[in-house]
Amino acid sequence: MAEVESFQLDHTKVLAPYIRLIGTETGPKGDSITNFDVRFIQPNHGEIPTSGLHTIEHAMASLIRDRIDGMIDFSPFGCRTGFHMIMWGQPSSEQIAKVITSSLEELAGDSFTWDDVPGVSEKECGNYRDHSLFSAKEWAKKILSKGISSDAFERRPVN
Repeated sequence: MAEVESFQLDHTKVLAPYIRLIGTETGPKGDSITNFDVRFIQPNHGEIPTSGLHTIEHAMASLIRDRIDGMIDFSPFGCRTGFHMIMWGQPSSEQIAKVITSSLEELAGDSFTWDDVPGVSEKECGNYRDHSLFSAKEWAKKILSKGISSDAFERRPVN
């Protein structure tokens, strides 16, 4: 079987929340894509409930794109402790940490409402009933209270 990078990571050594560069690949025409581990919850010590995670995913898909060009995808891990973030080019972990922090701050704020969450109707979402803005906001606040580090193994919160 093919070796999967994330299964080689020692999940007992990381210190969430953090941004970790998983890797950069160059396509046949020279284009680079970069994959980040955006870890919000300490592995094996908790998880974000599905409805909150689903709403974070939808909100962040738009909030991140408002702050940085080149995001291809922001997809949750099956373990519900974070997300893969795929970008064109080679942004740094620190750049991504700042974008994620700013996006979560907006999501957690009082002015961010259900009307701001994209793609939550039956027509737009494959599981539209499984959302919770309340949960998304509470988790965003909890993550922000710890600070998002640009290093997975050492706490270096980025402002």
